[in-house]
Amino acid sequence: MLIVGAGPVGLTLAIALGQRGIRCTLIEKKAAPEFLPKMERCNARTMEMFRRMGLAEKVRAAGLACDIPMDVYIALAMNEAPLLRLKYPSVAEAKADIATCNDGSMPLEPYQLISQYTLEPLLTCEAERLPSVTVRYGCEFLSLGQNAEGATASVRHAAGAATDIAAQYIVGCDGGASAVRKQLGITLRGDGDLLRLYQALYYSPRLYDMIPIGDGPGRGRHYHIADGQSTFLIMQDSTKHWTLHASVDAPEQMAGELERTVGVPIQYDMLYVGAWKLNLLLAERYGSARVFLAGDAAHLVIPTGGLGMNTGVGDAIDLSWKLAATLRGWGGANLLASYEIERRQIGDRNIEASRYAWLGRRRWRAQYRPDIRDATAAGQATRDNLTRVAAIEQPKSNEMIGAELGYRYVDSPIIWEAPGGPEHLFREYVPTTWPGARLPHIWVGDERPIQDLIGDGYTLLRLGGTAADTSGLEQAMHALEAPFETLTVSETVARDVYGYDLILLRPDMHVAWRGNAAPSDPGQLAARVTGH
Repeated sequence: MLIVGAGPVGLTLAIALGQRGIRCTLIEKKAAPEFLPKMERCNARTMEMFRRMGLAEKVRAAGLACDIPMDVYIALAMNEAPLLRLKYPSVAEAKADIATCNDGSMPLEPYQLISQYTLEPLLTCEAERLPSVTVRYGCEFLSLGQNAEGATASVRHAAGAATDIAAQYIVGCDGGASAVRKQLGITLRGDGDLLRLYQALYYSPRLYDMIPIGDGPGRGRHYHIADGQSTFLIMQDSTKHWTLHASVDAPEQMAGELERTVGVPIQYDMLYVGAWKLNLLLAERYGSARVFLAGDAAHLVIPTGGLGMNTGVGDAIDLSWKLAATLRGWGGANLLASYEIERRQIGDRNIEASRYAWLGRRRWRAQYRPDIRDATAAGQATRDNLTRVAAIEQPKSNEMIGAELGYRYVDSPIIWEAPGGPEHLFREYVPTTWPGARLPHIWVGDERPIQDLIGDGYTLLRLGGTAADTSGLEQAMHALEAPFETLTVSETVARDVYGYDLILLRPDMHVAWRGNAAPSDPGQLAARVTGH
């Protein structure tokens, strides 16, 4: 296996494969992880996946402290009374809420604020610990070739030497400008260059301790400044680093933007400034034959909603178990074919969720008028109107639990389809075991999450004291040499929440089949869910 690109997506894929004992090489043209502001939050679903990989607590230890508020503010400046406060729980508060909820409506793991420049080195260390994973920084992908037997990539090392790497499969996790995607001749479709902004990263060791400044907003995660420049200040995981986005004419103007945003003189160093543009783009295909795309190489979203990197982690997890199954010999042809079918629909759906969030932010920002600071009736009317619209529209950017947890795979060749299905929601999560959906989190036994009882292969849940004879399905799965186990859960809460006596889960904990009696043709079911 060859993985191109050592961002969070490529690293997650390498770790997931390595933990299954699959040999893979991960290459990255950068000399080392860079200290650049990119993603800043692992959402609830990503943290559930990291938990199953044994990484969740390490990510939390490296990220923002668990007791820091995640509130979002809209203000004229950080030293003035906020126009709007949207309160969101800290990780500690969210965990407390999850601990007392057992109706399936909450994730097992809450979100975690962690900057990409913190997450990448952590994941790199985890990947390098695995004996089956080789990580090579300073190694640039140049071109590829493939045939029925395998694939080959031409790469150039930092010293300038070009060599070939042979692999059975190649995965391009090399970002929005993906060289792998371009080699395959795959284009991106959608809306590009919707808005251009500059982004700056600052080191300001005292700013967090100064908050609140005068009558300004309290401590939180995001500070939107109600101006004509789309100014947006983000607290990074150290609380000493801050990222600022603004629509200005030149990068030099970002030097003083932090001070203008804060409203009082502060100590800071600007560590980085760069331009970026808003895109909503989807690859027309997610690969070709033995080469696949994942993460930003396959889909580009606007950061509103926080779905970019998190969607890519979902790609990596989905592809990892399917590649491992194929390489181990028990996965049928439809298993890898299902990757594009399943994940491209999620990429498309999350692009629309990102668009929904971005349009909401645009609506309230469009209410800005130059008189917003005036101590006049007209100025007050502008402030009141912007605040009223923002109270409705800004939550669309911060509340995406439906997109995070509620996605399900439709028309997949490896899921036993049921006609119909619940509505796909962005902001609301309604627990369901409809085929294709993620298994909702519940507590069982001695306050243990059911997710922790489920292994890395297929799992048949037997619920509600069912007497159904499932030996036929068990024999059919074992005959295909697929990893499989049966788990009996006696607690009534499981049957009440899940609604069925029998649920067959895939290795990624998505429902492959459900029923109240043993399947009428267990061999056919086993063949379908394993890609045969």
